[in-house]
Amino acid sequence: MEQKPSLVGGACIIAGVCVGAGMLGLPSAGAGAWTLWSVLAVVLTMVVMTVSGWMLLESYKGYPLRVSFDTVTRDLLGEKVNALNNLSVYFVGGILLYAYITSAGLIIDGMTGMGSQLGSILFTLIFSLLVWHSTRAVDRISVLLVILMGLSFVFGISGLSLNIRLDLLLDRVGSEVSYAPYALVMLPVALTSFGYHHSVSSMRAYYGEERRASRAILGGTVIALTFYLIWLVSVFGNLPRSEFGPVIEQGGNVDALLKALGSVIESKAVANALNGFSMAAILSSFIGVGLGVFDYLADLFKFDNSRAGRAKSWGVTFLPPLLLSLLFPFGFLVAIGYAGAVATLWTCIIPPLLAWKVRAGKGHADAQPQGFRAPGGVVMIGGVILFGVLTAAFHLLNMAGLLPAYTG
Repeated sequence: MEQKPSLVGGACIIAGVCVGAGMLGLPSAGAGAWTLWSVLAVVLTMVVMTVSGWMLLESYKGYPLRVSFDTVTRDLLGEKVNALNNLSVYFVGGILLYAYITSAGLIIDGMTGMGSQLGSILFTLIFSLLVWHSTRAVDRISVLLVILMGLSFVFGISGLSLNIRLDLLLDRVGSEVSYAPYALVMLPVALTSFGYHHSVSSMRAYYGEERRASRAILGGTVIALTFYLIWLVSVFGNLPRSEFGPVIEQGGNVDALLKALGSVIESKAVANALNGFSMAAILSSFIGVGLGVFDYLADLFKFDNSRAGRAKSWGVTFLPPLLLSLLFPFGFLVAIGYAGAVATLWTCIIPPLLAWKVRAGKGHADAQPQGFRAPGGVVMIGGVILFGVLTAAFHLLNMAGLLPAYTG
């Protein structure tokens, strides 16, 4: 009898998908909002994004296990909406892979001096093969990476937490009166920090049903939230708010944040642990996001599950972001912000609309009405859509210079 996949493995895949972008982008994005408002923004985003993932899962009821957004959205919302959704899913998945490849190259260059471009190429070629191999390979390496992240995080964070200063954490040394407006700018990055939705169909296929997949999703978002909150408190309690100026100036790049932290950490071992943690976080997100985009594009282009078919899926998933990373490397935070604004479409707008259609009896003929259902009625559907629309609007207003931007 085949062993059932564990909930821990699935939760680790979801947590791994989330943690890379959020962990490394949130401190710089939240520098203006600082501790209290950053925490509120992240908690609110986690709740909304978990519910919207469940709504997406609900819409898959009755469909074959390997279907993805493409098939379900076309069925329920039509070709035009589906075409727009396809573009946004690929854009966000691609730009996240691009951000991870670029950041990994910078960190590898800092550790070895081999050059960031060569570091990016080696990183992509070596670790994308795990995704090409199988979901189970990603599960196993994700569990190992979450353990590695946990250990390096605990060691690095224990070094930071022993030195947390309340005056820095509460910004008593600062002169800023209002922090709340800066939290609006943080929301697109917070949303990207829980952008696991392209992995929902992978989770459903992995478990063979919706209820276990929903528990794995919740487990993953709770793990990610726990990491984020401890990390934000530790960073904000050690690095003065004014010190974020140079990091933000360099586009919120991960290596800039690590250098800034290194300047206030006396222990070399703690600094190395944080470097190790950052690399594990980027790698776990890279293979987690890569798996979701890989399965999504396999469904979109109808590539089969043979070695040749998986090789085609691998090519369209990993080669474009690698090429762009080599040609046009730019700020990590800029990339994550764009991803967050576009991701609102397929994380907060399309899933509630799909759930609404399913509940109106427009779902797949084989769907059971008593099967898995996301919590909340019409109000919850409207609330998730409103959150998505506002988050995208805040990003556009920020780009237009109409929201306060913290520069240190």
